[in-house]
Amino acid sequence: MKRMICAAALAGAVMAGPLLPAPAQAQQDVRGKQAGDLVLGASLIGVLPSNGGSTSIGGTPHASATATPQLDLTYFLTPNFAVNVIAATSRHDVSVRGLAGGEIELGRVWALPPTVTLQYHPLPASRFSPYLGIGVNYTVFYGEGGSRSAGITHVDVENAWGFAVNAGVDYEITPSWVANVDVKRLWLQPDVRVNRGAVTGQAELDPWIVGAGVRYRF
Repeated sequence: MKRMICAAALAGAVMAGPLLPAPAQAQQDVRGKQAGDLVLGASLIGVLPSNGGSTSIGGTPHASATATPQLDLTYFLTPNFAVNVIAATSRHDVSVRGLAGGEIELGRVWALPPTVTLQYHPLPASRFSPYLGIGVNYTVFYGEGGSRSAGITHVDVENAWGFAVNAGVDYEITPSWVANVDVKRLWLQPDVRVNRGAVTGQAELDPWIVGAGVRYRF
């Protein structure tokens, strides 16, 4: 009888053994950030200009908010540091507001704002992984056109460099798929020329860019 009890106890210990490391196994399901990871993302972003500045005839330049798709690429130099590049283009209606004679419509313009940031990820091994970034932006303005106020025949928004900061969070859904929420702020102040320099100004756009999307890690 004693031998039977000992055998049963030994069998129970052997069966229970694999259950002990379960928490560690659950942790292994999180891959986390690794040096050499290449991550491709697709997001929907909102571009929200702050709108300020001045013109030679008074008033304040104004650009409308808009939504547009965005692609981004992230390369991890180390588990904590990564370089991120975004590619998107957005269309904005532009005008001069606050004039005594009323608002002047300047039509529309497209903006292509490639931005490079160096990001710091403090929790690279966590499923919920926030980050902060700092970088530079160069915005190309093109496609000026659309409906304008009477007397406005030509509008040129000049390309401009800008400073960028961003913050966001990644949530690891699977080892390959990641959900992302991201916020950027650009300090962007292009010069504007109307009717080939008859009116000049500087638009303090300084947009917020907020987005959400998914990323695939190679």
